[in-house]
Amino acid sequence: MLSIRPRWGRGSLPTCLAFFGVALSVLAATSAQADDASDLAAKIQNPIGSVISLPFESNFNFENGTGDDSLQYVLSIQPVLPVGIAENWNLIVRPVVPLISQDEFAQLPNPPIVTKTGERTFGLGDSTLSFFLAPKEMKSGFVWGVGPVFALPTATDSGLGSKKFSLGPTAVGVYKRGPWLLGTLIGQYWSVAGDSDRPDVSTGYIQPFVNYNLPDGWYLTTSPLMTVDWDGESGDKWRVPVGAGAGKVFSIGAQRMNTRLVAYYNAVRPDRTADWTLQWTLQFLFPR
Repeated sequence: MLSIRPRWGRGSLPTCLAFFGVALSVLAATSAQADDASDLAAKIQNPIGSVISLPFESNFNFENGTGDDSLQYVLSIQPVLPVGIAENWNLIVRPVVPLISQDEFAQLPNPPIVTKTGERTFGLGDSTLSFFLAPKEMKSGFVWGVGPVFALPTATDSGLGSKKFSLGPTAVGVYKRGPWLLGTLIGQYWSVAGDSDRPDVSTGYIQPFVNYNLPDGWYLTTSPLMTVDWDGESGDKWRVPVGAGAGKVFSIGAQRMNTRLVAYYNAVRPDRTADWTLQWTLQFLFPR
């Protein structure tokens, strides 16, 4: 059998983490400090802001359109590291490191169907590393950033990554007015090296984000990550999620924190991609 890249899985660990996340969010809200929570919430919603943070984003990807009733769990670790390089400029370093738990699938040649092998895969997926050169301050409520993005073949299993090194440009624009903070992140990368037996990579992404900030650090949010595989078959290129959620900035002792719970439905999606996603984030904040 020829193994192909799986996209989903099932396990008790993700369910436990989801329960823990919701419980922690409820408990944390009772101890929130309201002094500058709303101001801090707006700062961390800016992907090229000056706040150092360490988010742990849990993605629970449900169903797959094939009736397997499956679940893939992806823990995405996404530190944000702003570095001052001049009086008015920052270099924002944004690595994304995914840990993936999912079932293994294989392609059966006769008949040509995809089926579960009964095994599970857990490991590191391909990582990305983005750099943004951005002004330190917003002017007239607007700020921008631009730089390169690298996709690194860090996957620990052939089914969890592309085995390709890719690079390309990325850019972001952010606008803030009153309680609103909105913008768009875009990027594109192409494979330039790696395993010659694996398909080339040409992937684009667009992530619009809209946040409405409420008193005491609460906020409403949506930030669907739309992706496109330019080398995919016609009608099987785009993934377009729609959805929204809410979050809150709070404190545990002296440690500032952020938590967010969002649900997305993949209105447009390639075959064997999750129907919908529940996304819970717990973020450690280190404001200067």
